[in-house]
Amino acid sequence: MKQPIFTGSAVALVTPFGPDGAVDYEMLSRLIDLHLQNGTDAIVLCATTGESPTLTSQEYEEVLRRGVRQVNGRIPVIAGAGSNSTARALELCQTAEAAGVDALLAVTPYYNKTSQAGLVKHYTYLADRVHKPIILYNVPSRTGLNVKPATYKILSEHPLLNGVKEANGDITSVAETIALCGDAFNVYSGNDDQAYPIIALGGKGVISVFANCAPRAMHDLCVAALNGDRETAMQMESKYLPLMDALFMDVNPIPVKEAMRLLGFDCGICRLPLIEMEESAKAALEQVLARYPELPRN
Repeated sequence: MKQPIFTGSAVALVTPFGPDGAVDYEMLSRLIDLHLQNGTDAIVLCATTGESPTLTSQEYEEVLRRGVRQVNGRIPVIAGAGSNSTARALELCQTAEAAGVDALLAVTPYYNKTSQAGLVKHYTYLADRVHKPIILYNVPSRTGLNVKPATYKILSEHPLLNGVKEANGDITSVAETIALCGDAFNVYSGNDDQAYPIIALGGKGVISVFANCAPRAMHDLCVAALNGDRETAMQMESKYLPLMDALFMDVNPIPVKEAMRLLGFDCGICRLPLIEMEESAKAALEQVLARYPELPRN
């Protein structure tokens, strides 16, 4: 049995930028406090929602160091540390470990991609050279590559390959993965709208975009699901599904950054090549947010 790095809701935190485009470390600190105060069970820094591809090496290291220092062991801090280059992924993993993170989140290779056998080689290479547990990240919509359940079974045999953030959208595949791997591999939903179904199948929680603006709600939804409170979990997922969907009306993290601005947490705009939402989309998002007065506002 592998101890899960966390159970419940981990936020895939946005990286806030100031008007000059630099990382806004003051706002980063405020966001971390928001999650510490609202039940978030783990914080993921410098991942896709954190715009890691656009961060410099210095920014990447500084965001991680500041995050680890502020959290101070109260909940796990997980670093996005993946690349389509195995050597580069290892560099990121080693930088993140030196910054003091508790675990690593490594996306599958993209663009050049690889085979299922190549995935085994890639992740085994990383796991053999790090000291912290690794969560794989499977997101075929971005990478063009999908990990098969049989591949997870092989990877689960490595003591430091702890689990997967699964965003392939295939519930049948998730069920097969959990059946094959059992307690040797921890499965987390990578899609907010599948948090409850995946936990119901035996998953351990979610790594969430939605939690950026609804930290308490996502935490409570996961707690209900993990405790077998089917009615509460289903009611909460149904209630918040319109906002979960709205946060993907444009390329992530464009909408969630706009949502944070509308809630009073101005995290700036995304770095190129991502651009601002059109005004009509902003208005539609604002209408959805207005349906949830309980969300934290600044």
